[in-house]
Amino acid sequence: MVEIKPIRKISGELVTSIGSKQLDFQHSNLDDLFDKFVIFIDGSPNTVRTYRTSLKQWFIYMKEKGITHPDPDTVRQYREFLKASGKKPTTIQNYIVAVKRFFEWTEEEHLYPNIARYVKGAKIGKNFKKDYLTSKQAKKVLQDIDQSTLIGKRNYAMLALMLTMGLRTIEVSRANIEDIRTSGDATVLYVQGKGHIEKDAVVRMPEHVEEALRAYLSERKASDLKQPLFASTSNNNAGKRLTTRSISGIVKHAFISAGFNSPKLTAHSTRHTAATLSLLNGATLQQTQELLRHKNMQTTEIYAHNIDASKNPASSQVDKAIFS
Repeated sequence: MVEIKPIRKISGELVTSIGSKQLDFQHSNLDDLFDKFVIFIDGSPNTVRTYRTSLKQWFIYMKEKGITHPDPDTVRQYREFLKASGKKPTTIQNYIVAVKRFFEWTEEEHLYPNIARYVKGAKIGKNFKKDYLTSKQAKKVLQDIDQSTLIGKRNYAMLALMLTMGLRTIEVSRANIEDIRTSGDATVLYVQGKGHIEKDAVVRMPEHVEEALRAYLSERKASDLKQPLFASTSNNNAGKRLTTRSISGIVKHAFISAGFNSPKLTAHSTRHTAATLSLLNGATLQQTQELLRHKNMQTTEIYAHNIDASKNPASSQVDKAIFS
């Protein structure tokens, strides 16, 4: 372990000094450092990949700038560099969070002071970046799917499930036939949510969705309950699990076919649709939070805020004053 010396100031902030034994980020074995850092974050494979991608950008930045011993100003300059490069606020936030977590670890391991402790990330707006469908639009998307074929039955069942139950693409991809179960007097789907290692969340399945799924599975002649709920029909991957990319493509194609072609309408818009229509049709914030499995009520409240804003009559009143 490297001995930590008394606290000193860097750029007006108090940070721990490691003196002459500080890590040299130009010559240290970064792969070895990252492998040890992975144990510290104790994350899922997806989380580890995200941190690896984010930290790679940080190390590339330092190498290009010839920085061997970064300080708090280095992290701030990196944040401004990301902004100037045209990175989205959410991307910048993810990159800075990775840097902050990395230096939490280096300080805990007495390798390098936590220079990023007081550095802020990017300012992210409270509104969602994707649009949702109105009930009329969602109905048209479903009606325009040809259900006379196996692919059509699959796509219809999948879109109906996503639009009403608010599942993420990864949750749809992970679902197996055996995950359709009974709870009380209702049919439910056991879901493995984002960041979870087990299918420990339960989402009630509407009758219409169950009927669509049963029709699809019957046409598919699926007998093994451990098979994926939604399977590919392509020559190379027939019977295999649909990937999140495939699911996103199917949803986007259905939107475009129904006449809704917008970069702000993606597969994730089905989740926004489920949340918004839930609140518009009488569900409480708590019920909608449970539907979406949000950990934080504040995330769900964003939907309510957006709905309230859309109902604000002020612009109509101004319109009447000017044009009436």
